[in-house]
Amino acid sequence: MGVEFLKGHGTENDFVVLPDPDGVLDLTEERVRALCDRQRGLGADGVLRVVRPDFGPWFMDYRNADGSIAEMCGNGVRVFARYLVEAELAPLGEFTIGTRAGQRDVVVHDDGTVTVGMGRASVTGTSTAVVGGAEFGGVAVDVGNPHLACVTETPVAALDLRDQPGYDPAVFPNGVNVEFVNVLGDGALRMRVHERGVGETRSCGTGTVATVAAWLHGTGRRTGKATVDVLGGRVTVVVEEDGATLTGPAVLLARGELDQAWWDAL
Repeated sequence: MGVEFLKGHGTENDFVVLPDPDGVLDLTEERVRALCDRQRGLGADGVLRVVRPDFGPWFMDYRNADGSIAEMCGNGVRVFARYLVEAELAPLGEFTIGTRAGQRDVVVHDDGTVTVGMGRASVTGTSTAVVGGAEFGGVAVDVGNPHLACVTETPVAALDLRDQPGYDPAVFPNGVNVEFVNVLGDGALRMRVHERGVGETRSCGTGTVATVAAWLHGTGRRTGKATVDVLGGRVTVVVEEDGATLTGPAVLLARGELDQAWWDAL
């Protein structure tokens, strides 16, 4: 028997899902990097290991493509929740998932979309990002992981995000996810994102929440609703005083077995 896997995505932010209810997989950084490599592995932006603790809800052990551990992933939670329902490990409807950023309530809808309670989006200050020698002012937002959301009039489609944008390590000592945002209209935003430990991705769930929180902050509001267009589709974010929700699609597209000899060799 090899190692069971599934492949899924949330607005084209893609993941390898590893069911591991008993927590027996030795998920090393090298194995994560190999799995996520688009030439020598399955290819993904990250790995979602499905673990059942002795107490509490199913736990999402999320790893970035470079093997580093991350606190939270909004698109990953949607895919994780969809897997639990498809595997009959959780009911269609509302339940709770554990993450390193705390427990997250989810609702899996009949149409395959998932709503995630993302916790509070806390504006913590301002900083700047640098891309191609140009400086962009941004709002620092904590969504369980660090973000710098830069609302700009520069068309985000024109930015080269292949490399990590420059940022202030004194403000973000553990790295940062950087979003660049155009306002299309009241309650309609467009975003591109460079994720720490991954690179540019087609979408970032926590990044869309940070984007809406930063946009609201810039308009003098603390609560509101917006759609966010990302490279992989569209999500809806609602920011309230006591927390935010993210609603978007979750797709499971393949399942299979990793070759045991390949896994062991890593």
